[in-house]
Amino acid sequence: MTHDSKMIDLFVIGGGINGAGVARDAAGRGLSVVLCEKDDLAQGTSSRSGKLVHGGLRYLEYYEFRLVREALIEREVLLRAAPHIIWPMRFVLPHSPDDRPAWLVRLGLFLYDNLGGRRKLPGTRVLDLRRDPEGAPLLDKYHKGFEYSDCWVDDARLVVLNALDAAERGATVLTRSPCISARREDGAWSVTTRDSLTGQTRQFRARCLVNCAGPWVSDVITRVAGSNSARKVRLVKGSHIIVPKWWEGQNAYLVQNHDKRVIFINPYEGDMALIGTTDIAYEGRAEDVTADEAEIEYLLAAVNRYFKEKLRREDVIHSFSGVRPLFDDGQGNPSAVTRDYVFDLDRNGGAPMLNIFGGKITTFRELAERGMHRLAEIFPQMGPDWTETAPLPGGEIANADYESFAALLRELHPWMPRALVRHYGRLYGARTRDVVAGAMSMADLGRHFGGQFYEAEARYLVAREWARTPEDILTRRTKHYLHLTKAEQAAFAEWFNASDLACAA
Repeated sequence: MTHDSKMIDLFVIGGGINGAGVARDAAGRGLSVVLCEKDDLAQGTSSRSGKLVHGGLRYLEYYEFRLVREALIEREVLLRAAPHIIWPMRFVLPHSPDDRPAWLVRLGLFLYDNLGGRRKLPGTRVLDLRRDPEGAPLLDKYHKGFEYSDCWVDDARLVVLNALDAAERGATVLTRSPCISARREDGAWSVTTRDSLTGQTRQFRARCLVNCAGPWVSDVITRVAGSNSARKVRLVKGSHIIVPKWWEGQNAYLVQNHDKRVIFINPYEGDMALIGTTDIAYEGRAEDVTADEAEIEYLLAAVNRYFKEKLRREDVIHSFSGVRPLFDDGQGNPSAVTRDYVFDLDRNGGAPMLNIFGGKITTFRELAERGMHRLAEIFPQMGPDWTETAPLPGGEIANADYESFAALLRELHPWMPRALVRHYGRLYGARTRDVVAGAMSMADLGRHFGGQFYEAEARYLVAREWARTPEDILTRRTKHYLHLTKAEQAAFAEWFNASDLACAA
């Protein structure tokens, strides 16, 4: 066992979006921070979302006005911070007279446009679906529609960039290192982690523990820390499917199903579409969640209710499911359960423990900031709020204008194909220079594994972004798995496991 004798300020459990956000915020205030994650960064809920930074239009129906307003404000904060992985998207909402009345939809969109002090994104417009091109793929019976703005996000990369910023500000980030024990001793926490790949055990002393374990938050409280809390999370399963994209243009669609749920249909990875999500109460282990056939059929039926071209089961390229750890507010309908977050600061036994329940990707930065406010009395020496105006790694691009930045990348690397420039620019932004450091030709990028995937990127991800397995690279740091054949993926895994990267990881 390795003992880290120096007392640290904050030990954060959970490498999803909330844990990475808290670690980043705290490190930037000058606190000493260690973050541990039992799997890979974003391996749980935070890589299995609908990939949106949004206010949550449907939350208005449940009178969550404060939550929607805060999320809308955060939408533009995050767009400025990471314009390479977050970008505006227009959503077309065809109106069905069988569902919500048009006046109610229009009122909701008016509030959506104005609650958050929108500055960068265009507002709502009414569409004539019989004339406007956005109506072309829809069934002829839909005459009226609305178009509004939200933002797309690469959710897993958002987590990694927060962890990267935290590390660059002095935090220690441990992946595949579950916290196996946390006990209060002499007014501090004695925390033990075990690396699941190497078996190495490490022990830390920390002044405060922050529990950002998401679906496992209650397990950390009771089993790991030997504590308790009256607050609980409610696990709600959300599933998505990926199919070939069948409409022209870069707009997304939002449709209402018979049960009043809304389904997002978003352009994805160039020539694909991401469709979701479901909302089903979940009782099993969060690690075991998968999209079942009933959910897949539900999503296909919701789309086919609106579009001329009918999707079939064999069109589904891939499906995934995540468990959302929502704060249990006692609502019976899973769709009505609040997406807000709640803090529980346990100061029993002298050493404080901050448990975080609920939350959503869009409000992670604000959650982290408010969490640090709850710890201000414990750490009076910590610095002020700072994350609202700070770019995330790679987001330091001129005027937050991605297209101008992409043009600059093409000038800097004239030997690089346009599609590869776009791939690197969208994932790494200004850090593209580090990914292709020293390369002057395609040959300098090393082995080509298929699609836009070259050896230089794999080496960068292991060296700088905690990628430790082929899956970390193919499914979370990138989406290469969607663009490589099964044989190409297997060939990469074989190369990775036989290379020096496997030892470095």
